[in-house]
Amino acid sequence: MSHSEYRSPWTPGWREKEWARLEKEKWDIIVVGGGITGAGILALAARAGVRAVLLEKGDFASGTSSRSSKMVHGGLRYLKHFQIKLTRESVRERQMLLQAAPGLVEPLGFIYPVYEGEKPSPWVLEVGLGIYTHLAPDGGDYQRLDAVDLSLMAPGLKTRNLERAYRYMDAQTDDARLVLRVIHDSLIAGEGRAAALNYARVTALAKEGNRLSGVVARDEMTGKEAEARASLVINATGAWADQLRHEVGEPRRLRPLRGSHLFFSLERFPVYQAIAFSHPDDGRPVFVYPWEGVALVGTTDIDHSLPLETEAAISADEAEYLLRAVQFHFPELGLEKKDVMSTQAGVRPVVDTGKADPSAESRDHVIWHEHGLLSVTGGKLTTFRLIAVDALREAHRINPDIPEPGSNVRVMETFDPARAIPGVSQESVRRLWGRYGGAAPHLAASFPGLLKRIAGTPYLQAELAWAAGHEPVCHLDDLMLRCFRFGILTPDGGQSLLKELGPLLKEQLGWKDERWSEEIARYKRILREAHSLPNSGDAIRNPINSSSCSRKSVQKK
Repeated sequence: MSHSEYRSPWTPGWREKEWARLEKEKWDIIVVGGGITGAGILALAARAGVRAVLLEKGDFASGTSSRSSKMVHGGLRYLKHFQIKLTRESVRERQMLLQAAPGLVEPLGFIYPVYEGEKPSPWVLEVGLGIYTHLAPDGGDYQRLDAVDLSLMAPGLKTRNLERAYRYMDAQTDDARLVLRVIHDSLIAGEGRAAALNYARVTALAKEGNRLSGVVARDEMTGKEAEARASLVINATGAWADQLRHEVGEPRRLRPLRGSHLFFSLERFPVYQAIAFSHPDDGRPVFVYPWEGVALVGTTDIDHSLPLETEAAISADEAEYLLRAVQFHFPELGLEKKDVMSTQAGVRPVVDTGKADPSAESRDHVIWHEHGLLSVTGGKLTTFRLIAVDALREAHRINPDIPEPGSNVRVMETFDPARAIPGVSQESVRRLWGRYGGAAPHLAASFPGLLKRIAGTPYLQAELAWAAGHEPVCHLDDLMLRCFRFGILTPDGGQSLLKELGPLLKEQLGWKDERWSEEIARYKRILREAHSLPNSGDAIRNPINSSSCSRKSVQKK
């Protein structure tokens, strides 16, 4: 695609046009849920010529898919439970994503120290790493590290009682931007057959007699309702899947689990690659790694008992649990609560099988066809493409008019990350191609005077201007928390930037002063409720018992 041929799917007025189409067209597939699973299904459907529309009740990726651990990995720990197939699929998908979206999905070195008396033992870990790296299509390898290597690669990490350490390779991404990129490329590839709407809440399933015929959706921005018709409705709402399943009379099958993270500045917590270690309380794996210019620490895995409609937030127990882990393993850094810059929590969809050991549950995905509703949930960020393939194969079985996807079908266009973009520095070119795909040259050409980095962030001013005018931004938090990650990457959530960049953003968004003030107030509330460090006595944000920090995975059906 040449620069002159590119046409953004999100030009001014795009929402009105898509809502007008929603009720007029007869769709082949309606995908409910705008996270990575729904985006992947839309991508494969669009490339197969299927008339598909995606509806998301909030912003794209505003649920679990912007709140993950940001890792694109095979899951070394899954080998402990002999989940060889899942691990093999994951490492191969990791490699495909590294090749498909360099600049968005990037390699990440991983260090795993083993201390005396800890599990797994060095020989068990070494066997696991041998299998893990052998499963990778690029034939990657691991290496042993001694205490000197460790002190150089992971400054501050304790070496006392160190028995052995290893280093291997995985990958990382910006999960929210990955969703946006996949949806963007789907709409381009669909050539008018595909559509996607955020803030489009499905309020009911529509029926003709006893047959499911579509959905009723409400525009959360205007209150307008429309009925969209399709031969098949796919429920890709993740942890929220039981809500739509309830509409067809099915009982609850999911157990929502919350995973939470802490973010530190790299100045305060200097890490150069990922470091995994066992928590001193219960031996659970915890990790820290550099991500978008900060240090990310995670994660927990606990029952989420609050209503799913509320913003997920870290509890005081979780924050203290994660802080204890890094204080124990990095004693020289003297990290304290005051050093935590921001927090983030997401809710994972996990099938509730009632196993005594939650870590024995699989993280593979499940697909249920119930009374005309096709539900797909569970799985990993890394394997979203395979989940979409399985979902559309089941869709083909239900309706042979829907093409069956091939095993290696792509979800994104691939661009040369080294290809020059006029006016953009070499260090930023790779990121722009990865994050924006075919839009990257147009972005730079549209704002040639704004191709400088916003201080303290990895972003160019031009990116912010482009997103405000050419991406699906309905609220300020869409821009600050998902198009970009200012809310978790900066000490004040990017509020100081709004004073400087406010005039530019208001112009691109078409917002008057009153709307701008309302959006700032909304954004500050979200930062306070979902991304700040809670107080120890906060009953609302502390709905768990302190002993429930164990992992649970999804069982494959």
